[in-house]
Amino acid sequence: MLRISTTKAVATLAVILIGLMLAVPSFFSADQRKGFIASLPSWFPTWIVPTRAIVLGLDLQGGSQIVLEVDRNDLGRTMAQGLRDDVRQALREAGVQADGGIQLQPRGVQLRISDAANRAKAMPKLQALSQPVTDATLGQTGARTLDVREEQNGLIQLAYTDPGFNARIRRAVAQAIEVVRRRVDLGGTTEPSIQQQGADRILVQVPGLQDPARLEEQLGKTAKLEFRMLADSPAGDVDMLPSKDSNGQRVPVERRVMADGADLTDAQPGFDQKSNEPIVNFKFNLRGAQKFGQATSENVGRAMAIVLDNEVVSAPRILQPITGGQGQISGRFTVQQANDLSVLLRAGALPAKLTVIERRTVGPGLGRDSIEAGKHATIVATILVVVLMFAAYGVFGLFANIALLVHVGLILGLMSVLEATMTLPGIAGIVLTIGTAVDSNVLIYERVREEVRAGRSIPSALQAGFDRAFATIVDSNSTMAIAAVILFFMGSGPVRGFAVVFILGIMTTVITAVTLTRMMIALWYQRLRPKTLPI
Repeated sequence: MLRISTTKAVATLAVILIGLMLAVPSFFSADQRKGFIASLPSWFPTWIVPTRAIVLGLDLQGGSQIVLEVDRNDLGRTMAQGLRDDVRQALREAGVQADGGIQLQPRGVQLRISDAANRAKAMPKLQALSQPVTDATLGQTGARTLDVREEQNGLIQLAYTDPGFNARIRRAVAQAIEVVRRRVDLGGTTEPSIQQQGADRILVQVPGLQDPARLEEQLGKTAKLEFRMLADSPAGDVDMLPSKDSNGQRVPVERRVMADGADLTDAQPGFDQKSNEPIVNFKFNLRGAQKFGQATSENVGRAMAIVLDNEVVSAPRILQPITGGQGQISGRFTVQQANDLSVLLRAGALPAKLTVIERRTVGPGLGRDSIEAGKHATIVATILVVVLMFAAYGVFGLFANIALLVHVGLILGLMSVLEATMTLPGIAGIVLTIGTAVDSNVLIYERVREEVRAGRSIPSALQAGFDRAFATIVDSNSTMAIAAVILFFMGSGPVRGFAVVFILGIMTTVITAVTLTRMMIALWYQRLRPKTLPI
């Protein structure tokens, strides 16, 4: 207990010093940090200078707020196109061919089968496409997704019902929220507020955003990636799509999708080894690799159109089968465009187009009041704890107070490294950890008092106090950590911000309340050799 090795002391102090240094940038503005680095000599290794700072949340520094709406017409077209493929497959299984093809409708398709016998074979297959609506929130009983009608002269109509369409809207909004979250918060520390508003709207709040126009551009793109074949002529089952290679001129592209972005597992920006132009390297999962390999094997010599949001970004010719599940997308990108595209593809495609219907800049006026209130609460809590500990335990209380200040500094240092967002609940988490941190010291000191009363010597009482209280400290902090982890994974927004700070506080408690306090008491005893403990 009373012997601290030099190695352990140096390691403990080094960890504390590094943690406190990491917290320093958070007390200066970005311009001040850049100015400091610029003032350093040219020979100084600037990489050792900490530059990351804590990000203030929307409630503390303001930011951008936009409201997105799922484009119902676009989603209806997407659903109709998917239904057309399903109908085509059903007719193929029935061995029937539609007269004049399958025509798209606003919320479905229509086709004509003049022959009664063929129509009788096709109808069971088409009716099987209508499934029960599984969205329990709609409160529908026995509702179906599709309305399949047989009309005069062999005309067959398939249209999505209102319950089926509304259920698809709800799923699209839920899916879009996750995609938007991944696009806005790739690092996981920005803590944007993303929540559903009404049936088809999404509210997005991003703290400290400097370029809201770019955010709108990122979120407005569906990032729908498809691999199709260029058609030889505009006739037949083709789409006329604009092409980057042809300066916007439309080229015929087969409607059949050979592979799509849903099977991508990774997308990273890079540079072409031959032309040195920015590209995007992509990688498929097993299913996508098989589909892509089969498509390239069957179409060697033909041009494959890489279609992004209904625009042909490039159309390379297939020279040989590509069976490795990897490839690249080129299209005269800038470096920024290649980086943005890779971000969109990694985050996933939106199920439908999102339209910005409201944009607002949230000012920091409320944030200034909140910051001041948070500062006052933290200062008052710290002063009260410091006074109480010093009054109750004397010099040992002073050691606990020093450890407490280091504890708060380490929390700020860890948040700076993570570039985590500090919100009002986060400030509340710091205030709470101030109390829980000294709680560990209280457990140790009270145990030491008991050992002294039992007649133990000072070294023995100190040793027993730390050893026997340690299990209780671990137990209490473990239960709090479990609760904080549950809050993090099950909560959202401010709740997660509170949980992050609380988890970091629990982690640093072991270093400050136990290790640092133990080292200070040991050094104090070795230097003064008191006859009685001032506790």
